[in-house]
Amino acid sequence: MATMFLGIEIGGTKLQLGVGNGAGPPLVELVRRDVDPAGGAQGILTQLRDAAATLIAQHDVRRIGVGFGGPVQPRTGRVVKSHQIDGWNDFPLADWCRRELKVEAVLGNDADLAGLAEANYGAARDRDPVFYVTVGTGIGGGLIVGRHVYRGSGHGAAEIGHLRPGPQDVGAGQTVESIASGPGIVATLRGRWQQAQPRDAKDLLDRSGGIVDRLSAKNVAQAAAAGNQAARDAFGEATRVLGWAIAQVITLTAPEVVVVGGGVSLAGEELFYEPLRAEVERYVFPPFRGTYEILPPQLGEEMVVHGAVALAAERRA
Repeated sequence: MATMFLGIEIGGTKLQLGVGNGAGPPLVELVRRDVDPAGGAQGILTQLRDAAATLIAQHDVRRIGVGFGGPVQPRTGRVVKSHQIDGWNDFPLADWCRRELKVEAVLGNDADLAGLAEANYGAARDRDPVFYVTVGTGIGGGLIVGRHVYRGSGHGAAEIGHLRPGPQDVGAGQTVESIASGPGIVATLRGRWQQAQPRDAKDLLDRSGGIVDRLSAKNVAQAAAAGNQAARDAFGEATRVLGWAIAQVITLTAPEVVVVGGGVSLAGEELFYEPLRAEVERYVFPPFRGTYEILPPQLGEEMVVHGAVALAAERRA
């Protein structure tokens, strides 16, 4: 009988637990729970304890891998903090798993583990090195070398979203993420609202229920796909800045494949991937042109869970 591992994804809106043998999809079983942010970390831990205990007993799980939505310290198994849920500051999550679930656990950042999954089983399978970028509410990155997560000195690495777009950007909030993430795209559009054509502004208002503050990246993507020029310009700025950032990563690390996923990437080929590839080609070190591919992910919403299973499998005793 194959050894089984439990992969856990802890995010700001969802909790996912999947059991697998470390050989890739499909998972033996997957459980998903919605997260109530008001319940804080303790609420998530209660959900986790109940769901994990059942899966561990049913499948004789030998090790747990956890993909956490925020900065972590993999060597100590501690969460640094969550940017979305209170109560995670300096939390000893690996120790908690050992104590409450009676199983050894290893911890990783969710973007790192998404990259690990895509490098092992997905869009970049059998390619090396691989860089993964997730573009959603925030922007995260993961560098996979030799099918293992590169962690630098142990304090995190590959934080592409926190690059400054230029030397003139000295404020803590002036980052690639502040422009190219979902909220960044919306912020760009709001900042240019007065310059928008009246029909474009009305279209966006209609899509957000008549309230500018309810405008979302999804609204903007839908408007852009329908030809709204103001929305297309905001997406264009986002892909320009993100393309610049990915070009710097390629220039420094020379990956074979860059996998780009996340909610913003769902805007699709014409609005997102095609202009993104063009911007990367514009900014990358010229001798590196044509040496890499930029691809969408293949593993969908189970990506981080697969990466967490892979992390648990590679660290087995």
